[in-house]
Amino acid sequence: MLRLAWGRAVSKNSRGEPVRLLSVVLGGLDSPLQISGGNTRGVGQTPHLPTSDKSPLLLPRPARCRFSSSATVNMASGNEEPSSSPPRHTNRLAKERSPYLLQHAHNPVDWYPWGQDAFDKAKNEDKPIFLSVGYSTCHWCHVMERESFEDEEIGRILSENFVCIKVDREERPDVDKVYMTFVQATSGGGGWPMNVWLTPDLRPFIGGTYFPPRDLGRRPGLKTVAIRIMEQWLNNRAALESSGERVLDALKKGTAVAANPGESPPLAPDVANRCFQQLTHSYEEEYGGFRDAPKFPTPVNLMFLMTYWSVNRSTSEGVEALQMTLHTLRMMALGGIHDHVAQGFHRYSTDSSWHVPHFEKMLYDQAQLAVAYITAYQVSNEQFFADVARDILLYVSRDLSDKSGGFYSAEDADSVPMSGGPEKREGAFCVWTASEVRELLPDIVDGADGGATQADIFMHHYGVKEQGNVDPEQDPHGELLGQNVLIVRYSVELTAARFGISVEKVNELLASARAKMAEVRKSRPRPHLDTKMLASWNGLMLSGYARVGAVLGDKALLERAVEAANFLKNHLWDTEQQTILRSCYRGDQMQVEQISPPISGFLDDYAFVVCGLLDLYEATLQTEWLQWAEELQLKQDMLFWDVQGGGYFCSNPSDATVLLQLKEDQDGAEPSANSVSASNLLRLSHYTGRQEWLQRSQQLLAAFSDRLTRVPIALPDMVRSLMAQHYTLKQIVICGQRDAPDTNSLQATVNSLFLPHKVLMLADGDTEDFLYQRLPVLSSLSQQGGAATAYVCQDFTCALPVTDPQELRRLLLDEHMQAELG
Repeated sequence: MLRLAWGRAVSKNSRGEPVRLLSVVLGGLDSPLQISGGNTRGVGQTPHLPTSDKSPLLLPRPARCRFSSSATVNMASGNEEPSSSPPRHTNRLAKERSPYLLQHAHNPVDWYPWGQDAFDKAKNEDKPIFLSVGYSTCHWCHVMERESFEDEEIGRILSENFVCIKVDREERPDVDKVYMTFVQATSGGGGWPMNVWLTPDLRPFIGGTYFPPRDLGRRPGLKTVAIRIMEQWLNNRAALESSGERVLDALKKGTAVAANPGESPPLAPDVANRCFQQLTHSYEEEYGGFRDAPKFPTPVNLMFLMTYWSVNRSTSEGVEALQMTLHTLRMMALGGIHDHVAQGFHRYSTDSSWHVPHFEKMLYDQAQLAVAYITAYQVSNEQFFADVARDILLYVSRDLSDKSGGFYSAEDADSVPMSGGPEKREGAFCVWTASEVRELLPDIVDGADGGATQADIFMHHYGVKEQGNVDPEQDPHGELLGQNVLIVRYSVELTAARFGISVEKVNELLASARAKMAEVRKSRPRPHLDTKMLASWNGLMLSGYARVGAVLGDKALLERAVEAANFLKNHLWDTEQQTILRSCYRGDQMQVEQISPPISGFLDDYAFVVCGLLDLYEATLQTEWLQWAEELQLKQDMLFWDVQGGGYFCSNPSDATVLLQLKEDQDGAEPSANSVSASNLLRLSHYTGRQEWLQRSQQLLAAFSDRLTRVPIALPDMVRSLMAQHYTLKQIVICGQRDAPDTNSLQATVNSLFLPHKVLMLADGDTEDFLYQRLPVLSSLSQQGGAATAYVCQDFTCALPVTDPQELRRLLLDEHMQAELG
């Protein structure tokens, strides 16, 4: 019988190590599947990381790491320039639109996309399935594609013995979650690429992540693993199938999330205090963030901490929560994880000081960080945070935006260096040598001490060194040798003092230098751009534009948010079926394309879009977005709600090809759709008067009671929803005409404050409007003295009306303090 042993070896100072097979050996039939190695976990246990209070950042769903191998590997890319000669091989993936699947369209592997054709072939030929899952900007997916899937011999072995299915995890998160849960539970770790062998009825029996093509010392290669799995399939099939069946049965029990009959949500203050304490244990004080290295932005943690501060402002814990948040956001913005030349944020930092990043840029990071930074501006009134939020949206508007109004998914980390060569390198598009900087910025600065040039000032400020500023421990493959990752080393004031010039002059010089460097960047070979457009991530980005635009009063940003909402309605909303679609694609002629049949939306598509629409309504006060949000929530309830246990399934339970009905219980790189839904339901109950949505939100929170009580650090976004239930939402009603100056002034006052427990609505006197139809009580509220008037209410019992923005501000702050004390 096949016995697997693999472990996860993550070096503190490396870019992470791949989860990989350490050995594949034949064992006895009495132990058909044995897993050993670091962080192994019993099959019957829920596949979560340790739940200690001191656990740093819980990520049962592996973070989007770029893993590194101790073995020498060739860098590879899925975004090669088209060759003048026709490809030797073309498989079915050539008909797909996913950039990741298209990267494998000319492999000598007989790839199928996930679907009935592949399933039928496996059953008809009684063959096991080889399922390989990744995404287009995944570094180690590129490596494995180049090393193994372009290998003629390995391609033949896979194609002759298995039905080979390739899945883009961003297109099919349902498939990815099921089999990643299996890999994590049986190996103690996970990551991408993920490679799993299944029976013809889709039941997994063995899996791992990155495999080298051939044996490396005691480490088996993909060729060896595939051959031995086929041998075992022929000789010990029953044992393979029974072992996989046992694992799957255990996972069904271990991953169940449900409320006990009559159970209520846990007490919000207790849960919030525990979440705060768990975050303080994992907080890294010098540079901020919640682990040493690798270090991830984790905006879900930061948003929780600011919400915690908002109801604990007068306590030392509240002050500490705010300090942790602002310090983390500041250090990130100064660090190399922030692209100082072309804006936006990279995926994560390989070191504790936010200096050397994994250079991939993800849409969902930009969306959530834009909201985190604009919220930090609301609570601190520091222009620095508003500038960073605007900076993120500048990047997204320029580099991740489609002319249709949609947003692309990601930019890769690897690209061809300017020096040329066949191999792409990590960060080549973003890094600089000292000589490049000196050549680009040679001018002597008038009045600067010692005849300093613009390059001298820039290099001092951004830590550029002649020999490069990347620690070799952060560059195990030598890709960044002699290169510099820009990081702010000094304040503008200290740089000005160092060179004897004014702060204004330094700011001018640095801005000029960054603009020149941005122009040089345009001439460099660009990283691969994943032009897939996902409903969920577009929903997150819609929130980003709406929230930042509202706080800053920026009409251009709000117009871009409306464009994004229209894109979702025009291209990712099936008007006949009244359902959201998961994805659409940029075609060869820059038009929006769809596959046939399209992929139906998953829970996160509905939840994130509903949240975006609610944020857009509060930013524009246009009720069409509120009305669509109500429609989507009704459909979400119908498709995904667990009537027995409460909460939402990640995918439609009626899909027989998805073997585990999972409820995401982790706020990680993205918030859990259940966390977002708990908040959406609460907000919508106030906008629509549907009390059943308030009850449903409570049932959802009750279903996650155990997780919230034991390890709330795993669900900080859901803790925020729990707090909103506890403190109850205030209704802020502005009676006035939309876009009238006095209405805008009151709206701007509300938007200037961080008020996490409120809904904002406009009563414009049109009793035929959606809101008046849902909330007849609005007819009793009116303008005072012909001026726009604000009412601050709880359960529509309202304080005295106000017309002056400053009075409204005082009233909102007083109400907030009373809620904290109450």
